[in-house]
Amino acid sequence: MLILFCCAVNGGRMCYCQVDLRHRQVSKSVEDVQKIIKDLTAEVSSKDARFQSIANSGVHNASLKVILHDQPALVSKWSALLRGRCAYNPAIQVLTPTLFLISVPLQGLMGYKERRARQWRYYTLSGSRLLSPVREPEKLHQWLELESFVNPSQEWHDTRMTIEGDIVPAKVVNVFKEQLEASIKTCGLTSKVSVLESVGSVVRVAVETSEAQIEVELVPTLELMNYWPKRARWPRLFRRWPSAERARCIKSFGFNLMATSNYHWLLSFSRAEQVLLSNIDDDGGCRRKCYRVVRQLKEDVWCPGSKPVITAYHLQTLLFWTCEKYPCTRDWRDFRGCVLRLVQKLHKCVSQHYLRHYFVRSHNLLKYSNTNELDDVAKKINNFLDNPGTYVH
Repeated sequence: MLILFCCAVNGGRMCYCQVDLRHRQVSKSVEDVQKIIKDLTAEVSSKDARFQSIANSGVHNASLKVILHDQPALVSKWSALLRGRCAYNPAIQVLTPTLFLISVPLQGLMGYKERRARQWRYYTLSGSRLLSPVREPEKLHQWLELESFVNPSQEWHDTRMTIEGDIVPAKVVNVFKEQLEASIKTCGLTSKVSVLESVGSVVRVAVETSEAQIEVELVPTLELMNYWPKRARWPRLFRRWPSAERARCIKSFGFNLMATSNYHWLLSFSRAEQVLLSNIDDDGGCRRKCYRVVRQLKEDVWCPGSKPVITAYHLQTLLFWTCEKYPCTRDWRDFRGCVLRLVQKLHKCVSQHYLRHYFVRSHNLLKYSNTNELDDVAKKINNFLDNPGTYVH
């Protein structure tokens, strides 16, 4: 039986083939951006070896190769899981069709072990002493000390990067930004790449592609393979999705620490998320198809724009929670019903301003989102749910 999905956009209709077209267009933008950023980060790496080309992300990271040289099974597992299923570099996350997040891998920090860090810091980003302590990290953030690594390379004992033994994200980002600006000129990319103004510890650039201008957030990232953080208490007991064997495999790929704020490093589970998505429909279900449809509705109807309050990452998290609640193959046979179920769950999260992080469940991904924007999105989704027959056939 052929199932046709349609949604009203600007008074018209859009069938699923347009969802597929959108996916191909975004993939083309990703290819263009990937080539440019790969060249740029390779040039940055030639100037400062602490930063690597994005071509070296994941198991291709030089630091991880040293750790994994005696674990060929893990490298093989990663390659097998993503072979033919990931059209672009795993360092790239598409938040919206015109907003990408790209992790720039760091090297020279090996042998990580979670340790009890000293509680308070009394310094500014310039290294000045403070009378009162710096704010403690929240649930999805942490401090990072040189002592957390068995043998950090000498280059990391650099006051441009550290204060009192702490590796400070804002300082790392500042050094990276300086090298990036120089590399744009060296690579002759001033007509294609421009550095944008940014607030806080973020490097934002605009990249001209054949499809559109793409805004890219470049984030220096420490990739920690074969180690799982204690605060990520996953998988949960008695859950049937994913399988216990798959969960063990996913945890072996570890996590990342991203330089997204001034003092604290952000925990990221992008490799684990990619593996979860890589063969999510091997049982013949329609999970990924439902996700793409809801994402298209979100981008065109409920939450358009280049800086939406709800991103693809929120929808991906919602999909994981839904898969966990409905683990059986038969739960993902009815395409129309599955789309509506996903939309209902999205409406509940947006209305309550609450979406739990999938791996660190105590963290609310919508905690700092604009509540007025969330309420506006909730109203639009509610209109859809009031009369889904207008949209879904």
